[in-house]
Amino acid sequence: MNQPLAERLRPKSLEEYISQSHLIGAKGSLTQSIKQGLIPSIILWGPPGTGKTTLAHIIAETSQRPFYTLSAISSGVKDVREVINKAKQSGGLFTTKNPILFIDEIHRFSKSQQDSLLQAVEKGWITLIGATTENPSFEVIPALLSRCQVYVLNSFDKNDLETLLKRAIEKDDIISKKNIKLDETDALLRLSGGDARKLLNIFDLIISSFDSDEIVITNEVVLEKVQNNTVRYDKTGDKHYDI
Repeated sequence: MNQPLAERLRPKSLEEYISQSHLIGAKGSLTQSIKQGLIPSIILWGPPGTGKTTLAHIIAETSQRPFYTLSAISSGVKDVREVINKAKQSGGLFTTKNPILFIDEIHRFSKSQQDSLLQAVEKGWITLIGATTENPSFEVIPALLSRCQVYVLNSFDKNDLETLLKRAIEKDDIISKKNIKLDETDALLRLSGGDARKLLNIFDLIISSFDSDEIVITNEVVLEKVQNNTVRYDKTGDKHYDI
């Protein structure tokens, strides 16, 4: 089974990363920190589909640190402690490169779960990267927030989204084999709402609905294909709400 288009196009380096130039552009506030490997514990705050998870992976890869990940939806205090113990062992005592612990949807962690991170962050056993769609000032406990830098990620703008579509057409192993012409993009961009993952999900759905490899994308085609294809998905599924 093929990976989703968004996963196939996930950037592997800072150079491939689209958008958030205020953070990782030439003069971005995170650029030099990442390149020098001097990463503080950080909270990445932004809407869905803005590259929070991708950025965490790139930071770990660029700084060559062990990378551990937890989801706040499915992890308890016990899981946090187990990962911290593993991270302490993998980091060693004589290295400045602390392992990175990435926690997705950290705003869903209870106070006791967040408390369990404090000592590890304070002692430098781990470098915490938390991702949240909610304002961390209200959802992250003050003691943990004071130990982290908060960086805001913005929704993708029109240029970012169009760059992403062109990358899909030119670089993706499956889509690049088709002859795709982007005549109009307004409907695609409007449906995405600035969410890169949603844009690629919709684009993938539309491309796969064509029998021919000769494809012309117009606003009318997008709206027609999206309307016809939504019935394929369960009404409680993500795709339904994405559309």
